[in-house]
Amino acid sequence: MMARTLAIALVVVAAGACGAQDVGVVAPGAEVKKLAGGFQFTEGPAADAKGDVYFTDIPDNRILKWSVEAGQLSTFRENSNGANGLYFDKAGNLLVCEGKSDAGRLVSIAPDGTLTVLADKYEGKPFNSLNDLWIDPKGGVYFSDPRYGNRDNLPQDGEHVYYLTPDRVKVIRVISDMVRPNGLIGTPDGKTLYVTDHGADKTFAYAVNDDGTLTDKKLFAPEGSDGMTIDSRGNVYLTNRVVAIYDRDGKRIAEIKVPEGPSNVTFGGPGRRTLFITARTSLYSIEMAMRGARTPVTPTRRLRQR
Repeated sequence: MMARTLAIALVVVAAGACGAQDVGVVAPGAEVKKLAGGFQFTEGPAADAKGDVYFTDIPDNRILKWSVEAGQLSTFRENSNGANGLYFDKAGNLLVCEGKSDAGRLVSIAPDGTLTVLADKYEGKPFNSLNDLWIDPKGGVYFSDPRYGNRDNLPQDGEHVYYLTPDRVKVIRVISDMVRPNGLIGTPDGKTLYVTDHGADKTFAYAVNDDGTLTDKKLFAPEGSDGMTIDSRGNVYLTNRVVAIYDRDGKRIAEIKVPEGPSNVTFGGPGRRTLFITARTSLYSIEMAMRGARTPVTPTRRLRQR
């Protein structure tokens, strides 16, 4: 279950990083570097407290780990049930969107490897294929549930976004009007949630209510995304043909070009100043002038094993 070193030769190459404007988002002189390759389809990067980055290779059914200090790749978990999006909570547990069709689950993997199922059904029916997630400051979890590939006989009555309450007891459907929701990320204060409708090729911002429900839907960006992240200045990073960077007002201020189409992004490394990019068959990074935002999470009670 825990990490073993992979026998993969890591090749570092440089590619251009291009800003739409010189707004000081990317570190001066920084270039995109390829850290590892040879995967089938990389997704879901998330950094732990040390800055090491975990990501998924969905078709190969694995969760991988990139050690920043060692510059080394290892396998964290095999037979991952189609793991896609990842996110660490304050206690060091890795929350995982397992995306296997008709068996998708939101699970938590403790540092000792213990796996706990947090959510596997809504109103008694399995999820479609869990995709991405974000933990709010209260410890509640937002997660998206689209379906890619064969969409016949969906378990749910559409493709929606859900919220697992901080006590980890109740799942609430909070978005039900999207074509195909995908990536999502919230602000550190927990007041705004950004969600992309990949099927409609748009990204929206929502106001977050005290009970976790969402209101005041507004168009944030006139393009969709796969995964996304946010920096300490409130800039939102979308992944489409490039990594597109929008300020908090929804103005596109910069972009980062990657040799392969990016699927997701996260900040990691020392001080959270490195942007890690999953892109098709590879993992890339680039040094940033911005730090990644960190959401302070209220610890939740120990969960029962299901």
